[in-house]
Amino acid sequence: MTGAPTSASGVGASPQRPPRRPRHRWLAAIVVFLLIAIPAAYLALSAYQSRDSGEDKARSASARALIYEWPSKVMRRIYDVPIPNGAGYVGYYETNSWDESTLYVEFRCSPGQLTAFLEELGTDRSALAEATVTIGRSRADVIGWQLDDPTRTFAGTVVQQSEQEPEVSVTVDLTREERPRVYVVSTTNP
Repeated sequence: MTGAPTSASGVGASPQRPPRRPRHRWLAAIVVFLLIAIPAAYLALSAYQSRDSGEDKARSASARALIYEWPSKVMRRIYDVPIPNGAGYVGYYETNSWDESTLYVEFRCSPGQLTAFLEELGTDRSALAEATVTIGRSRADVIGWQLDDPTRTFAGTVVQQSEQEPEVSVTVDLTREERPRVYVVSTTNP
């Protein structure tokens, strides 16, 4: 018998073809592109944000004078410097070393705000010793504070509630009693 080829199974079966794959090469290209582009964009954005953050920290670290803005809440909590709400002309400067970290703060406030500030520190106005500057000359020179001016009226106190908490030296310029200027140096040993 001559005729059509037969398969092992029997009569007139055609040869089997492998199953066809769908041809979605454009979809595969888009997926590959997204798998590369999304992480690359994330890395570029992170690098940009990190650079900005570093520039802010470098500006703060390279400062040699007060930065006239409020220190962060975290910084105020670490150094135990509760600047009263409504205080004006707030400036700060921070130094860090292996054995000591220091925050310098200056602000103006009302007599009531001064009382509230001292109470939050754990002391009161009676603790301010008249004609006393509690911030040493070497510390004052870091910022350029003139705390030895004989024409001004100063009073000061030092507060340290426990050994784990920072030592807070407060000197108040009471020359203008209605608007005292407060100088604070808070030192902590990490």
